[in-house]
Amino acid sequence: MNSLVKFVQDEFVEKKEIPDFSAGDTITVYYEIREGEKKRTQFFKGVVLQRKGTGSSETFTIRKMSGTIGVERIFPVNLPALQKIEVNKKGKVRRSRIYYFRGLTGKKARIKEKRN
Repeated sequence: MNSLVKFVQDEFVEKKEIPDFSAGDTITVYYEIREGEKKRTQFFKGVVLQRKGTGSSETFTIRKMSGTIGVERIFPVNLPALQKIEVNKKGKVRRSRIYYFRGLTGKKARIKEKRN
């Protein structure tokens, strides 16, 4: 059964070209919004908290601060409305899922940048 699901995902679900990013990176996601007949592009810029799943069911969670309120959004990697992903900064973290980042404020909420 598992191999059948994997076969269908490989054959029929189109793969999107996305850049390599992981938890701690600051990225900008551009996606399309439909409001009635109109379409517009909106972006969501924030820190990646996690990447979860594999194949066509893979998702990633982004957190941004909107004023003093934290906003999180989960994006599927194969979302048809997803236009592009830009990696703004590579972050240096020691975990693959940085849920502790939700509780940090001020200077503690900074992530060191990875030098190439």
